[in-house]
Amino acid sequence: MSVRTFARGSASAPASSSPRRRGGGADVLLAACLWGTTGTVRTFAPDAGSVSVAAVRIVLGGLVLAALAAGTARGAGLRRLLRTRRDLPLLALGAVTIAVYQTAFFCAAARTGVAVGTVVTIGSAPAFTGALGLLFRRAPLGRRWLLSTAGAVTGCAALVAGGGADGGADPLGIGLALLSGLSYAVYATVASVLIGRGHQDRAVAGALFAGAGALMLPILLAQPPAWALTASGAIIALYLGGIATGGSYLLFARGLRTVTAATATTLTLAEPAVAAVLGMAVLGERLGGVALTGLALLAASLVVLVAPTRR
Repeated sequence: MSVRTFARGSASAPASSSPRRRGGGADVLLAACLWGTTGTVRTFAPDAGSVSVAAVRIVLGGLVLAALAAGTARGAGLRRLLRTRRDLPLLALGAVTIAVYQTAFFCAAARTGVAVGTVVTIGSAPAFTGALGLLFRRAPLGRRWLLSTAGAVTGCAALVAGGGADGGADPLGIGLALLSGLSYAVYATVASVLIGRGHQDRAVAGALFAGAGALMLPILLAQPPAWALTASGAIIALYLGGIATGGSYLLFARGLRTVTAATATTLTLAEPAVAAVLGMAVLGERLGGVALTGLALLAASLVVLVAPTRR
C-alpha cells in the first residue's frame, strides 16, 4: 500500500469545524471512561494474570463486535468491507497492532512499573497519531489540538507522578511502552481511514477485533483462564470483554466518523483520570496536591478540545 493510497483514504477525515464534532467527541470520551474502569474491576480478580486478562478482553470483545457487525443490516457492511481488496492490508495491520498494543503494554508495565508504562503509552499515542496524520494525510494539526494535547499529556504525567506509585526507568520497558503507544496510534489511524472510506463503523470495529481475537486465542488455549471459570470471574470477564472492550471500542469507532484520529487519541487521555477517581471512590486511594492539579489540568484540556468552535 503506497503512501499516496493511504493519503487518499484519509482525505475524508472530518474538519475541525464540523457541526457533528461534539457528538463524536462525546462517544470517544465515553469509551475512554469505560477503559478507565478496567483497572478497578481488575482488582476483583487478583489471581488473574495480566496477559490472560488482555487475551480474554480481546477475544470476548472481538466476538461481541463481530456479532454486532454481522447482525447489522444482515452483515452487509461487514461483507462489503471484507470484499474490498484494497482494505484487506489495512485490516490485517489493524488487527496486528491491537494485539501488539495490549501485549507490549503489559510487558512494559512488568519491567518499568504500571504508572510509568501507562503514562508513556497513553501519553505518546496522541503524538504518534498526529505524526502519522502529517506523514500520510498531510493534515495540519490545529493550534487548539496542540495546546490541548500538551496540557492533557502534562496533566496525565502529573496525575501519575503525584499518585505516589513506584516506577522504574528501565530502557527496554520504556521502549515497549513507546511501541504500545505507536501500535495504538496505528490502530486508531487505520480505523479512521477505513471509516473515512465509507465503511460502516461497526463493521470496521468487528473485523479488526475479530482478527486481533484470533491472534490472541492461542494464549487462552495455552494457558486456560481458570479465574474466569468462577462465578465472580465470569462476571468480571464478561464486563471486561463485552462492555469495557466491545462496547467501548464500538463507541470509539462511532466517534471516528466525526473526529480525527489525532483528536480521538488525545481524548482517550481521560482514561487515567477516570481510573484515578474510581481509585479514590472505590478503593480508598488518596491523591496528593500534584496529582489533583494534574487531574484538573487534564480535565480542562479535554473540555477545551471537545468544546464547539465558531465557524
